[in-house]
Amino acid sequence: MLSTESLKRIDREIAKYPAEQKQSAVMSALAIAQDEKGWLADETMNFVAEYLGMSPIAVYEVATFYNMYNLDPVGKYKITVCTNLPCALSGSNDSAAYLKKKLDIEFNQTTPDGKFTLKEGECFGACGDAPVLLVNNKRMCSFMSNELIDKLLEELSE
Repeated sequence: MLSTESLKRIDREIAKYPAEQKQSAVMSALAIAQDEKGWLADETMNFVAEYLGMSPIAVYEVATFYNMYNLDPVGKYKITVCTNLPCALSGSNDSAAYLKKKLDIEFNQTTPDGKFTLKEGECFGACGDAPVLLVNNKRMCSFMSNELIDKLLEELSE
């Protein structure tokens, strides 16, 4: 179900825990699977459960609790805007509105070309850098004015 390279990466994560606790690698395993597949279909989560010796429901509980996991297909670039209160007070709602207008989509939608998905997120732990965006769960962008948003979208469109 996953590539040999992904399985090697998961095995490296499993090795960080005692043998009887390999389920502790579930978050890493889901992230690795998502990196490969783009999102976490039921079949992928079932595979991770079997690989880690867990019940599928235990894996689903993790995947549905954290918003970094994509349970539906997303665009090539998932842009998540922190709309928690401190960021909202520092302009994130304006940034979100600008992105919605610029991309012509709402939260939880993907552009027709499949390039961008817009998500709403909770605290990213960078309240002093607001407005904050997260690209594909890995790249944090701070102090996102409309001009910086334009630059980011241009860069990602290349």
